[in-house]
Amino acid sequence: MIDILVVEDNHEMATLLCDFLKAEGYSVQNCIDGESALNTFEAEGARLVILDIMLPGLDGFTVCRKIRENANTPIIIVSAKTEKDDKLNGLILGADDYIEKPYDIDILLAKIKGIFTRHYQDDVLYDGFLKIDKSKRIAYKENTPLDLTQKEFDLLLILAENAGKTLNKDYLFNQIWGFDSFSEPQTLTVHIKWLRQKIEANPKKPDHIVTVWGVGYRYER
Repeated sequence: MIDILVVEDNHEMATLLCDFLKAEGYSVQNCIDGESALNTFEAEGARLVILDIMLPGLDGFTVCRKIRENANTPIIIVSAKTEKDDKLNGLILGADDYIEKPYDIDILLAKIKGIFTRHYQDDVLYDGFLKIDKSKRIAYKENTPLDLTQKEFDLLLILAENAGKTLNKDYLFNQIWGFDSFSEPQTLTVHIKWLRQKIEANPKKPDHIVTVWGVGYRYER
């Protein structure tokens, strides 16, 4: 899933906005017409849609209505149409905000940040050591993304979500690999070793993924 889908047919304006958004750390995709925007949204999803009204083919009002038929994804309309009726129509169709062009980029970025904080704050776990973005399935150490496999990410997430608690080896194995898995229990030990190599300053003397002998493992912040 991408962070922000920008639906804007003005190439210069779209490029500038996308550059600003990428600089803020968002993943962004631009569509120049309503039909491609709906296809992209259906195929990839988005956490926020920034939507122009005057588009080739389907206009922004139609795009907003169709998105709202199946999703509650936040939508910000950004348009040169400044009449009261246009604003009311956009909001009635389900837009979360309606911003007039030309707009102040700092104001738009602040509104975007506010939306992500309100809607997706629970998607990110940050403990002062690691940041784990659950929806993107990316973990960061000191703002650098960690190269984790799917199982490594799942294991790190369950440990971090239960920080300070000792989790039994069998519980961890069954949660990550499943009761009917053909994998051997030793697989857990190997994945713990790999995780330590990626997050610990000294993997042989781990500070964060601690072994509780005879029981399992505990994550310490």
